[in-house]
Amino acid sequence: MKNNVLICLTLLFVFACKPNNESEKKEKQEREKAPFVWEGANLYFLLTDRFNNGDTRNDVNYNRTDETAKLRGFEGGDLKGITQKINEGYFTDLGVNAIWMSPIFEQIHEGTNEGTGKTYGFHGYWTKDWTNLDANFGTREDLKTLVESAHKKGIRVVLDAVINHTGPATDKDPVWPSDWVRVGPQCEYTNYENTIACTLVKNLPDIKTESNETVNLPPELIEKWKAEGRYEKEIAELDAFFKRTGYPKAPRFYIIKWLTDYISDFGIDGYRVDTVKHTEEYVWQEFKKECDFAFSNWKTTNSNAVLDDNKFYLVGEVYNYGISSGKLFDFGDKKVNYFDNAFNQLINFELKWNVKEKSKEEVFKRYSNILNSDLKGYGILNYLSSHDDGQPFDPKREKPYKTATMLLLTPGASQIYYGDETARSLVVEGTVGDATLRSFMNWKALTENPEIQNILKHWQKLGQFRKEHPAVGAGVHQMISETPYVFYRSYIKGDYKDVIVSGLDLPKGEKQLDVSSVFKNGDILHDAYSYQDVEVKNGKVSLTSEFDIVLLEKK
Repeated sequence: MKNNVLICLTLLFVFACKPNNESEKKEKQEREKAPFVWEGANLYFLLTDRFNNGDTRNDVNYNRTDETAKLRGFEGGDLKGITQKINEGYFTDLGVNAIWMSPIFEQIHEGTNEGTGKTYGFHGYWTKDWTNLDANFGTREDLKTLVESAHKKGIRVVLDAVINHTGPATDKDPVWPSDWVRVGPQCEYTNYENTIACTLVKNLPDIKTESNETVNLPPELIEKWKAEGRYEKEIAELDAFFKRTGYPKAPRFYIIKWLTDYISDFGIDGYRVDTVKHTEEYVWQEFKKECDFAFSNWKTTNSNAVLDDNKFYLVGEVYNYGISSGKLFDFGDKKVNYFDNAFNQLINFELKWNVKEKSKEEVFKRYSNILNSDLKGYGILNYLSSHDDGQPFDPKREKPYKTATMLLLTPGASQIYYGDETARSLVVEGTVGDATLRSFMNWKALTENPEIQNILKHWQKLGQFRKEHPAVGAGVHQMISETPYVFYRSYIKGDYKDVIVSGLDLPKGEKQLDVSSVFKNGDILHDAYSYQDVEVKNGKVSLTSEFDIVLLEKK
């Protein structure tokens, strides 16, 4: 009898617990169904050559063996190295849902000196052949594997597009024909005309993107394709492209075709576009049209691999554009709208100054207001350091926690620059110019230094919170209290609703937050920073942690 009672009590306990487990499971699944939106994305930007060396066999190619200035040669990073970190879960742990890589197309074979010492095209912005990957970065199969691996983790892949210029001319890399490029004058950047119809710097041939005249392929490109055994294939594809589109065989349309092939062939999810303001704005509208066409076709023919119903993503680098400008960029004599019928987002060069000069609330509220008014339907990509901004927010990495907090909690999409999360110094002795921003990823320091590991944990917590909650980057901001500083973000898309509450600069130890304007009494909330659950009582939550930050989500 005693045993029977014990069995009955055990069964009652099991079945009594089951609904709670199922309920918790359902709630977790619902949280995981948060839609991915580019407006609140968490991008990770890396220089392909400087992130991780996954295959040492491809470290030297095209006889690039000359000594270079410091940090101006290839250092071994490649596609396999990125894939390795994808598979290890590095990006997932960081809350990254999109990876933007510097250009991976074949670079000029020789190095050149722009006044900073001999440099090879390790950065990817000196294209020799848009139709081929640079052997230092890897193969087409490597790219295919990378994209597939990223997509399995729910991570989008963004490549970097350059249409404005070829690589510099060298003894091994002859200048393209004069109907393709101009080699002067050099840009003065004082008005619209002398910003686009010119070369960015000396010996950086400028593609004649304004031309609608038919041009023949550069002889050196024809010779190269024939030597590689793919001339007939490339010509057939070009003929089919021009027949379908009706475009003239003008320089920009060749390059648009070559770039959109990476969408058709690999299913990449977006392009970050280089030097946007140095090219006529209608070029980007044409580019968007062909990107959308290629992405739609890829989704149709690869339905099992489609991540969601988002359209192709385009983010533009309009150097010195800031969110304060709204939709218009001012050249001085002309204002241009790069958003409509072209870019989803522009890179926001303003945040680093805002963070230095304004309070958190001033930044958050202002960004939310602009994104939900002047830029409604579009977005910005925030950053605090990058590969070519010589005045980053924290070059010596003295404020890595603040950098993470402000970058990842500011409305808009966020761009982590590789090493932001590991305090990789942006001041390297002996470098000249932007080379100081481009050292190799500091994996060893991450392994050996406990403080860097703590910094990374801070980035991971914030990144995962942003990833799980579109409200953080794409929602509407509202302050709850100034002291202590507490705010909420809310986001609605169709039937999906998301709301979070965060507190910053809170006292360590015991803390209390008023959440009555967002959550109701009895709600169980989870602090995603200290990993503890709390109940709303009398409109407030009380918790004790060693941290000065709280990230609240409904459990």
